[in-house]
Amino acid sequence: MQKLEEKVAKKAKRNFSMTPKKAATMISAYSIGLFFIYPYINMILTSLKPHGELYSTPTKRLPVDWQFNNYLDVWSKAPIADFLKASIVVSIFATLLVLLVSVPAAYYIARNRFKGRAAFLLLVLATQMFSPTALIIGIFREVKFFGLLDTWLALIIVNAGFNLAFAVWLLSGFFASVPVEIEEAAMVDGCTKFSALRRIVLPVTLPGLVTAVIFTFVATWNEFTVALTIMSSPQRQPISTGITTFVGQYDVAWEYLFTTTAIAIVPVVILFISIEKYLVGGLTAGSVK
Repeated sequence: MQKLEEKVAKKAKRNFSMTPKKAATMISAYSIGLFFIYPYINMILTSLKPHGELYSTPTKRLPVDWQFNNYLDVWSKAPIADFLKASIVVSIFATLLVLLVSVPAAYYIARNRFKGRAAFLLLVLATQMFSPTALIIGIFREVKFFGLLDTWLALIIVNAGFNLAFAVWLLSGFFASVPVEIEEAAMVDGCTKFSALRRIVLPVTLPGLVTAVIFTFVATWNEFTVALTIMSSPQRQPISTGITTFVGQYDVAWEYLFTTTAIAIVPVVILFISIEKYLVGGLTAGSVK
């Protein structure tokens, strides 16, 4: 027994011993992590400073007079609640619209070998090369033609359109990885094609669905150019354009701008935390045979 304990202790010591390679890897990892997290730290610290302190010379990194009231005052400085409501509504419905269209489209592509299938998938992937900025004039004229200027419906349709191609391309790969024999067995037991998709295929491909949801939701939440162009009413603007309220002609209320930005990332962080395990599964699917 004593020999076994000594063997386990030596093995643990060997595993936790700090070699130069491990030290270099650890330092590199922490450095990269700090590099990416530093802007968020600076944002939080700036949001806790009074306005006059932002222009002091020299500017100190840590606030001298901590202004936690900025997170309460900002709600009266601009319609933050309306901004958040608009972003949540547009992001949720754009994501639902993408799923409603991409699931049957991706399923059909995965289960049928029709003529021009490869060209169609290539065309779907090629649409990702076009950004809203390059198409903004055409988008504005089309939205105006249908009388949808300054409406959430326009934002929902446009954002769903720009994220639909990625969702179809992603989900078609997940559906193709599910053996068709599973569906055939389910239909032998009495399932229809639709019920087999709903009860068998969708639960198996849940990581892929979650990946499509998170990417669509975040892309819609962060979209700026289209919202800035077609939305004019302050109460109907999403949070991505609403933060420009604090950018004036001669001054910028940095403390409120960063406070609003910190508030805006909270729903996305909550969403990531809620479905993180499914997201990791979706991103790493197919990496191990």
